[in-house]
Amino acid sequence: MTSPLKTARLLAGRSPAPAPDSSGASGTPEAPEPAGRAPWRAAWTAVRRDRGALLALGVVALFALMAVAAPLISALGGWSPTEFDKNAIDPYLGGLPKGSFGGIGAEHWLGVEPVTGRDLFARVVYGAQVSLLIAFTATAIVVVVGTAAGIAAGYFGGRVDTVLSRLMDLTMSFPSLIFMIAMMSVAQDVNRVLLMTVVIGIFGWPGIARVVRGETLSLKHREYVEAARVSGSGSWRILTREILPNVSGPIIAYTTLLIPGMISTEAALSFLGVGVRPPTASWGQMISEAVAFYETDPMYFIIPSAFLFLAVLAFTILGDTLRDILDPHGDRA
Repeated sequence: MTSPLKTARLLAGRSPAPAPDSSGASGTPEAPEPAGRAPWRAAWTAVRRDRGALLALGVVALFALMAVAAPLISALGGWSPTEFDKNAIDPYLGGLPKGSFGGIGAEHWLGVEPVTGRDLFARVVYGAQVSLLIAFTATAIVVVVGTAAGIAAGYFGGRVDTVLSRLMDLTMSFPSLIFMIAMMSVAQDVNRVLLMTVVIGIFGWPGIARVVRGETLSLKHREYVEAARVSGSGSWRILTREILPNVSGPIIAYTTLLIPGMISTEAALSFLGVGVRPPTASWGQMISEAVAFYETDPMYFIIPSAFLFLAVLAFTILGDTLRDILDPHGDRA
């Protein structure tokens, strides 16, 4: 009878002389993809070879720098996002900016807001900080909750899988946008950024949970997982050392594709008037206020819209590239 230790060694592929099959190939099971830095290395290689993805990565890095260093960058223009400049608007023309193209010039690099005279450059920079802060934090909540639920459902199966799968179905079938609008409208004296982050994150986790669950189901009976189980490893060690590193590729790809959706959701809620409130700057809020001036001051509408478009486009291109290399068999529907 084969001892348990020898069985574990055979399952792990450490037998001294595996027998070749009829085609001449070794009978040793194919080793799993190296964990740890392998997905990140593959992602960087793919981005570096794709000019469009490399350009998108540069835009993403620029927006991230803008968000992190918003106070320093806005100070370069000499104006804060809440500071009024009455000299930059014409009171006899309904508060429209003086000069061409919405008041763009050496004093105000991207012009000013009508009526208030607030500097658009400073407000766009701080708008990037708010939008990316909400998007990144909500995405982190979604990824952590979705990954934990997906791995637990796929690995343990049975009642755990049933309960978590039904919870995923319930959350995905819920009219999330209506609930977000209702929650943001009812909650008054709260931190709007924190509330938006939590509300957006609550409804986003089932998608990634389903992806991770499917990957876990295909991995939990692999040879290296069985070897770890036979050698006495507990469930926590198997989940964190064997399964999680091997589902990190799809998680990275899905995470990158989540961020533009989060940015758009925040902008939509702010556009509808239930998101970030003045004087806090937000791209969606600026676009909403600019609708009334799109004929008389089109630059006020174009500038925040262009920044929102570039951010969403850059993250989408980068996410598509990462998905193609890290999750080639994923759903493209």
